[in-house]
Amino acid sequence: MSNAPIFTTLGCRLNAYETEAMKELAQDAGVEDAVIVNTCAVTAEAVRKARQEIRKLRRENPDARLIVTGCAAQTEPETFAKMEEVDQVIGNTEKMQPDVWQNMGPDFIGKTERVQVDDIMSVKETASHLIDGFGTRSRAYVQVQNGCDHRCTFCIIPYGRGNSRSVPAGVVVDQIKRLVDKGYNEVVLTGVDLTSWGGDLPMHPRLGDLVMRILKLVPDLPRLRISSIDSIEADEMLMQAIATESRLMPHLHLSLQHGDDLILKRMARRHLRDDAIKFCEDAKKLRPEMTFGADIIAGFPTETEQHFSNSLKLVEECDLTWLHVFPYSKREGTPAARIPNQVNGNVIKERAARLRALGALRITDHLNAQIGKTHSILMENPKMGRTEQFTEVTFAQEQPEGEIVTARITGAQGQQLTA
Repeated sequence: MSNAPIFTTLGCRLNAYETEAMKELAQDAGVEDAVIVNTCAVTAEAVRKARQEIRKLRRENPDARLIVTGCAAQTEPETFAKMEEVDQVIGNTEKMQPDVWQNMGPDFIGKTERVQVDDIMSVKETASHLIDGFGTRSRAYVQVQNGCDHRCTFCIIPYGRGNSRSVPAGVVVDQIKRLVDKGYNEVVLTGVDLTSWGGDLPMHPRLGDLVMRILKLVPDLPRLRISSIDSIEADEMLMQAIATESRLMPHLHLSLQHGDDLILKRMARRHLRDDAIKFCEDAKKLRPEMTFGADIIAGFPTETEQHFSNSLKLVEECDLTWLHVFPYSKREGTPAARIPNQVNGNVIKERAARLRALGALRITDHLNAQIGKTHSILMENPKMGRTEQFTEVTFAQEQPEGEIVTARITGAQGQQLTA
């Protein structure tokens, strides 16, 4: 008896989005008895986890065809091709191509190469395969951009995703209209380097132009959210949207990475600490309820205790709430891996722990500040929803899933509010 393919997703929201697209492609091609692993390459640890997951899936599915794709498959195809558990390796471009999946259909034997990974830097457009409604029943994610033109010294992602390319605004707007017609109350714009959206399109529009266009042309969309942005690339129109558009949610996740200017230069970032602080101050002036998340790396090569203390101070100075802390992980093939004076692993762990502890305090402060306030909460399930600032709220009484309910915050428990 034939079985539907099994998909496993590792890594970011964009990968999860693309897995949904692959499910449709595999179904249309009649792919059966296969296990597909969509890998992440953001750290060496992510690649190790991918190999571990592949071995586990092979044990659980001894007779299935095992296909590996995603960023790790793109950046180190030979690593996975050498694994005896793996039958095929396909790249990030190939995984979005219908003909690749057609060749893996019921009579695939002999029709397809074992390793299909092309040069992703030559890819000039985003996959036009768009998913209507990936996410919960309440929130949909829309990929508007892929790839990255910047070359931060620690980052392997451009080699997994290619250069920046944008989905045209008209295509995005049409998709969001369809999602609203299906009853979605919130749409999240996602991409690898979201603020570079439009750079490859005619007239070079900016992310703020896209946001304003969506809000104008889809008046029935209650909530629009932006995922991660590079604050130094925030354009004037985006700042205007923050100031004037209540349907744009007051929550931004910032790619900050560090709080010390020398380390930022060694990372080849395009901002300095004062730029980050000014952006956060400006955004808060325009929208006082704005909350920030941020990515911060602990233990980058040459980082001293003094450098690290500047990252701790930045958390306070930028009024950050949600920290994504990354202990620095050496990625072969990146310039940072060749920098002398790599920080001792135990020191990296200890610094990351201190950042996370500070992050936990910041969350507690944020939660306590919400008690007694009234929030509009988008229900993800009957007992849990999220505020405009993306804070989780739990309810004692069941609420209608997918709806936006107005409730007074009564308390806080763990990392959640209660209402």
